Amino acid sequence: MIEVKELIDRPSIDGKFFNLKESRIYIKGVTYGTFEPNESGDLFPPLEIVEKDFLLMSKNGINTVRTYTVPPLKILDIALKHNLKMMIGMPWEQHLTFLDTKEQENDIVNRVRQNIIDCNHHPAIFAYAIGNEIPSNIVRWYGDKRISAFLKKLYKTVKKTDPNSLVTYVNYPTTEYLDLSFLDFYCFNVFLENEEKLTRYLAKLHNLAEDKPLLLSEIGLDSMRNGLERQAVTLDWQIRKIFEKGCAGCFVFSWTDDWWRGGLPIDDWDFGLVDRERIPKPALESVKTAFEEMPYKGSADFPLISIVVCSYNGSRTIRDTLEGLKKLEYPNYEVIVVNDGSKDNTAEIASEFDVHLISTENRGLSNARNTGMYASNGEIIAYIDDDAYPDPKWLTYLASTYLDSNFAGVGGHNLPPKKAELTSQCVANSPGGPCHVLLDDEVAEHIPGCNMSFKKSVLMEIGGFDEVFRAAGDDVDICWRIQEKGYEIGFHHSAFVWHHRRSSLRMYWKQQEGYGKAEALLEKKWPEKYNSLGHLSWRGHIYGSGLTKSFYPRKRKIFYGSQGSALFQSVYNDSYNSWNSISLMPEYFFIIGFFGIVSIFGFELPLFGIAFPVFLFMLGIVFFQSALSAAKAIRKNKSIPSNQKLKGFAITTYMHFIQPLARLKGRIKYGLNPSRGSLANLKYLNSFSIFPQMVSVWSEKWQELSEMQFNLKKELLKKKLKVKNGGDYDRWDLEYKIGPFISARALFTVEEHGMGKQFFKIKQRLSLSILPELLLVGLAIVSFLAFKNQAYISFSFFGTMSILLLLKILADSCYLLRTFRMSVESIDSKLSDELDNNKVLSNEVLNIESPRLQKLMLESRDGNMI
Repeated sequence: MIEVKELIDRPSIDGKFFNLKESRIYIKGVTYGTFEPNESGDLFPPLEIVEKDFLLMSKNGINTVRTYTVPPLKILDIALKHNLKMMIGMPWEQHLTFLDTKEQENDIVNRVRQNIIDCNHHPAIFAYAIGNEIPSNIVRWYGDKRISAFLKKLYKTVKKTDPNSLVTYVNYPTTEYLDLSFLDFYCFNVFLENEEKLTRYLAKLHNLAEDKPLLLSEIGLDSMRNGLERQAVTLDWQIRKIFEKGCAGCFVFSWTDDWWRGGLPIDDWDFGLVDRERIPKPALESVKTAFEEMPYKGSADFPLISIVVCSYNGSRTIRDTLEGLKKLEYPNYEVIVVNDGSKDNTAEIASEFDVHLISTENRGLSNARNTGMYASNGEIIAYIDDDAYPDPKWLTYLASTYLDSNFAGVGGHNLPPKKAELTSQCVANSPGGPCHVLLDDEVAEHIPGCNMSFKKSVLMEIGGFDEVFRAAGDDVDICWRIQEKGYEIGFHHSAFVWHHRRSSLRMYWKQQEGYGKAEALLEKKWPEKYNSLGHLSWRGHIYGSGLTKSFYPRKRKIFYGSQGSALFQSVYNDSYNSWNSISLMPEYFFIIGFFGIVSIFGFELPLFGIAFPVFLFMLGIVFFQSALSAAKAIRKNKSIPSNQKLKGFAITTYMHFIQPLARLKGRIKYGLNPSRGSLANLKYLNSFSIFPQMVSVWSEKWQELSEMQFNLKKELLKKKLKVKNGGDYDRWDLEYKIGPFISARALFTVEEHGMGKQFFKIKQRLSLSILPELLLVGLAIVSFLAFKNQAYISFSFFGTMSILLLLKILADSCYLLRTFRMSVESIDSKLSDELDNNKVLSNEVLNIESPRLQKLMLESRDGNMI
């Protein structure tokens, strides 16, 4: 037996891929077995056949072999001899109801442990698979949570026995809903013979895997039913597509047609790359070529990409950025560094590299991004922050996405470096970090600024970045503006960068305060994107670590199909409810402060002392939810050593607690939701009415009712109101508001008067939300109790607050009603001007003698003439 080498030969995780001896390795594998049992009961061929098989594999570009049972050490030695790694499956009775008794469960755990011991830390081992395709009916029988918990138990058993090993479980589409987030990497068996379907499903699997490597553990085609040629062609495009979409590798099922199961030969399937006599099929040459050329056959079509790095005092990290850009494996790119008035030695560091350095006075991040845009020569502009560095294949995956789609922009993951210090790791697990938002598995609503790219033509079309955003918010704004123009933004899961997080609590606080300022600026520009509490309402799903954990998890609904028969069984979550995380919103601290103030008045009226326990309870909710969120994030983070988990938990909990306070401080300077709408709006008191109001518009040119609604919505948005359309079950068409207390709703109808003439009627009425009603009742009760008990200081304070709240609601109501009327009048004025212009033009036509010229002029007016 070959002696065990140093553990440095063991593979490790490198973002979405694997490393071996500090070099990237892609898994180019085949499955092997199971075979006819030999005299020892092992499900492997004689050693001389294994020797020939492994030699032929090695000659054809295969570097990894997947087995379904534990091979003898002599087979591992043969694999090592031919530079093959092995992913070893742990066999146990997963097709039976294996959790009926504790004895069954413990027996499986003990056998898995013994199998790992028998492997003797062999250097040929790539990873262990603790199971393979537990039947969906078994999962449904026990429930997905119990199965996931048992697999996690097996995972921990393997890790405890062989701490440096990689561990996975081989899943398949029928049980894709299993929570396997504890695994080192994800494996799926996928047999899809349609390229478009495989492409879409790979994107879905990447979302399940998130920032972990994704392996396709079985792909293939039966040559008996489909023919040798089709098998070869199918495997060629399957392998290429798998690598193009950023998977870490794949295993072709299988090496040979010689395949046994349950002690019997399988004679009616021929999935092998070689036949039962080990004679190669055309598919073997096809697989060899695809493996040699992965992930791309050629790079002649790759566009020139301009990389723009904007930096202000970034000397601490920009060297890592530029060193990383030098290592990019992409044939056609340039690097532009915009030094935005740095006061440190950023420019000196950048000048050491082969980059186009542009130094300006300090004008802010958006201006720096635009400077880089105008100086670029590339068809694509990729932005990376000065505290990030890219994966070597970063540009390759970005470029491939542009070549295969019509996306105007493409982004990818940003991952914290694995060797970061504890505080940085805690920041990565805290809220407020750069996250991406996906509308589906491939289309993004938002990509963060540390890793985003766009077509230069699209950026120029929309005028570049809005320079009002000097430090943050520019990425959100640019994504919305691009989508507003009708373009889509894509996301490639393997186009990732390593992004340094803040290294101290002070830096984290300053960052979040800046984000608070950006939120206020964004809301002023995009009021329709924010809810009544002044918080951003994303349409898509937010991905990233450090997200706030809800008190009430969303209900999971698993689509099983009839009796669990569906081939693709997915999990569906209820829509996100922002109220579940309201305790970590900035305004919640105002409510806490209110109860704190009420409790202070307990010196005058002891009854108010009851507010102090409420104050403590609400504060406790914040701490509890912070701790809950931190615990989940720290538990999933494998980069933090076990002996530092407790300290990391404490730091992360603290960051979850202070983050909304930092955001609150930043937002106060630029406008916080409850203060929107001044009491000065009481000057429009003559516009107020508690009864529905009706306005009308006459139109001489026919238009859809929806067009009138759209025009009114556009006018209201110009006035910085929050506007949304009514739903399928609403008896109103538009809702518009200025703050959290009061809104107004409009209902549209139209009378048709023939010859294209229409009479639009729009009815609006006020709608008071439950929040001000409760506040008014609460303040009234407190004021009454204070007056009754002769606590006049308290009565004066709370009575004044009641009056101010009432005046605030009245002022907002007046503003809404007046703004609505002004918007309708603006539309009516435009229609009248258009009618007057038509009359003038008609008179001009009548003064033209030639009937033909009259006809041409009228056609030109109606848009029928070029």
